[in-house]
Amino acid sequence: MNPTLGHQSLPSPMSRRGFLTLGAVGTLGLLAGCGGGKGVGDTGAQGVGGFTGGAYKGPDLDLAYWNGFTGGDGPAMTALVKKFNASEDKITIKPNTIEWADFYQRLPAATKAGKGPDVGAMHLDQLASNAARKVIVPLDDLADSLGLAESDFTGAVWGPGIYQGKRYGIPLDVHCLAMYYNQDHFDKAGITEAPTDAASFDAACQKLQKAGFETPFWVPNKWPAHLMFLSLLWQNGGAPYAEDGSAATYDDEAGVKGLTWMVDQIKKGYSPTNVDADAQYLAFKNGKTSITWDGIWQINDLDASGLNWAMAPLPTIGDQPASWANSHHFFLTELAAKDTNRANASKSFIGWMSKQSAAWSKAGMIPARNSAREEAAFTDSKQYVLKDYLENLHFLPPVPGLGDVQPQTLEVAVNEAVLQKTSVDAALSKSAANATKLMEANLKKFGA
Repeated sequence: MNPTLGHQSLPSPMSRRGFLTLGAVGTLGLLAGCGGGKGVGDTGAQGVGGFTGGAYKGPDLDLAYWNGFTGGDGPAMTALVKKFNASEDKITIKPNTIEWADFYQRLPAATKAGKGPDVGAMHLDQLASNAARKVIVPLDDLADSLGLAESDFTGAVWGPGIYQGKRYGIPLDVHCLAMYYNQDHFDKAGITEAPTDAASFDAACQKLQKAGFETPFWVPNKWPAHLMFLSLLWQNGGAPYAEDGSAATYDDEAGVKGLTWMVDQIKKGYSPTNVDADAQYLAFKNGKTSITWDGIWQINDLDASGLNWAMAPLPTIGDQPASWANSHHFFLTELAAKDTNRANASKSFIGWMSKQSAAWSKAGMIPARNSAREEAAFTDSKQYVLKDYLENLHFLPPVPGLGDVQPQTLEVAVNEAVLQKTSVDAALSKSAANATKLMEANLKKFGA
């Protein structure tokens, strides 16, 4: 997928899109061979627990740091790592940047084989799966030593980092969908303000058509179509999954309303009938379409394109403002936790990076820490326009294996409905039933 949920630019759409489209043969296939079934709990390994903060005082160490920042966010992360290395006498970070799809496939097996990273960054919705299979270890002692609490962070980004009562990730950022629009197209059509609801969005599309922009809003049948659907589901008061991981719930009235709206944009002629993954973004970037809903990871790429564009929160199509969101979290591997020095050095690095998160705004991201969002690095950024929208962001629940269920079910339903191969009701009903079966099997597999 594009979300870099990791990368922020189009040159690597598969890297961002790919990590969400891993099938069960991918991530879960590797995880299944990594042992565990009851959750991590306290491994008892040296280095887990007891971290009190402060400067690292152990022997000189090189730490392997894995991440998937291969897009427009890459230079910002590289700059932060260089800054850390320049400030440290005893710790040298050795980054390994991998496409997100490959990252999630390689991490479990590499860690168990003793060839994985000491420390890394992964998406929030991947933490539970890797915690359940003992790939990563708790970081409660680090959070305590840094004095971090839910009140230090935006909205719901803190809670999903907890699995079975223990914290496995330290939040770095938040990234979400936003509405991008072509300012030149809007000016020609006489649109003076970004649409904020269903009525003004429809009126804007009609004005754009009259101004000569035949298909102003392309609806993709794949990435990021399911993120659009999730946003509309939440806007209509629904939720995609039960918090305990027992069932898929997106086939209710809220889901039908959301997906029907997407299909209606095609029926109204605002979108072509078959828009493939990321094609809507390419069309927007090249000035062929007027509006697109995409992740804020596209900011740097659009800036480099020379397009005259602007950004606003998603319009409230349903009853309440909402958008899908994800987050990058730092983690510590089970491999590093076996050595006190490596564990403490890794935690020193994570703590330093967390405090520097305002600088991460250069990657097109929103800092997760409240204090960082008051610094100029964020207040002067393009994504600052979303500052008042953060409490409307929604994250998937911390359910092990969910990242593998969704591509086989929800994403298929959205694809079939948008292509008008299956009715909205039928597509969602069948998909949710299949998802629930897979989720029930995961509950047994992961011992939840």
